[in-house]
Amino acid sequence: MSTQPLTLAAVNRMDEEAFVTRFGDIAEHSPWVAEEAGRARPYPDREAMVAAFADAVLQADEDAQRALLLAHPDLAGRAAIAGELAPESRSEQAGAGLDRMTADEYARFSRLNAVYSDRFGIPFILAVKGATKDQVLAAFEARLDNPADIEFATALTQVQRIIRFRLEDRVSE
Repeated sequence: MSTQPLTLAAVNRMDEEAFVTRFGDIAEHSPWVAEEAGRARPYPDREAMVAAFADAVLQADEDAQRALLLAHPDLAGRAAIAGELAPESRSEQAGAGLDRMTADEYARFSRLNAVYSDRFGIPFILAVKGATKDQVLAAFEARLDNPADIEFATALTQVQRIIRFRLEDRVSE
């Protein structure tokens, strides 16, 4: 993937295959989000593109939404340790300091990931860009008390924030 952001005009000129190739990984291992969002082109501005991706997530049925959530890696989990994260996930987690944790911090994250997953049946999802590991931990612990339906909706909102950040990195105004 090129590191140069695309112009919106270039995005709007792409055929469907090129669009999905370029943006199919915006939503973690869920190219269907880009396929659906691409149908809203041409986008008048980047915000409309972000909204099309968000709408694709919100308009999906609950099974597709759950699959999207399940496609996300645990924060500071096994995939991170094994070096199996997607490049953007790796960068986002590193930016929050999740790649530089003490053994105690890693153990705490592992415990919270397990408790959260057992309680809600999905991984804990937080748009960590701009956050510190302490802020991530605080959010983790605060959200454990949410009712399941609220937490499902919160996780979807966090996916939409992740999508926004990634699109802002890839597409210029």
